[in-house]
Amino acid sequence: MDLELYSQVKSSVKQILGIDLNHYKDEQMRRRLDSWLVRSGEPNWERYFSRLRADSSELSRFRNYLTINVSEFFRDAERWQTLRTKILPDLIKESRAPSHLSGLRIFSAGCSIGPEPYSLAIIMNEVARGQPFTLIATDLDRGALSKAQARGPYTVEEIRNVTPEQRAAFFETGGPPFYVTAKLSRQISFREQNLLQDPFDSNFDLVVCRNVIIYFTFEAKAVLYDKFSRALRPGGILFLGGTEIIPKPQEYSLQSFGISFYKKV
Repeated sequence: MDLELYSQVKSSVKQILGIDLNHYKDEQMRRRLDSWLVRSGEPNWERYFSRLRADSSELSRFRNYLTINVSEFFRDAERWQTLRTKILPDLIKESRAPSHLSGLRIFSAGCSIGPEPYSLAIIMNEVARGQPFTLIATDLDRGALSKAQARGPYTVEEIRNVTPEQRAAFFETGGPPFYVTAKLSRQISFREQNLLQDPFDSNFDLVVCRNVIIYFTFEAKAVLYDKFSRALRPGGILFLGGTEIIPKPQEYSLQSFGISFYKKV
């Protein structure tokens, strides 16, 4: 796809779906779009967009494809162990102060099909020992949110880092496929949200956004870093993916707090 055609496709996508592809890395998105057009069986984008306007199910499939969803429980297990043993204990201790009557406040941004917020809820149940917490999980993809709210189904590969004890405590019996328990699901508030365009809640102790920012342009990343920082309380923690590094965290009132973690100054 040449740049002129890509510009036209971006304009149509924004008009029809409300998704601004200018925030995504060009080369990567152009490859994805070329691949999708071949799979669609249509000869060109003009025909495909006409189809989208007439077929709501195809519109939903295309929207889900554009909002990339690759996720699993406790992805990068070593980083989650750091969260469990070094980050959360201090945050939980601080949340017991009188100013934290509602307990720990957690935001899972770009939660995809749900493994990330469910991983957070599992850890909180294991570590917080009955302490209250609020966990908000958001994504732009309605299909992904629907799967998260339906508690699955999840594959063997998606739960490969879940221990047998966790599977027994937090998943329905049987499987594959696997479903988390209704009790665990009720601890999470799922919402549709465009990370770049919609406002965030504030005063979070922990903001988790893993393996999402890598798909965005430098300019879009800067917007998100600033929004995440503003969403955190002073002393709160931002948890990113293993390859997502903020070059100058001090520009966003953040400081490095180990691999994948940043602390609000």
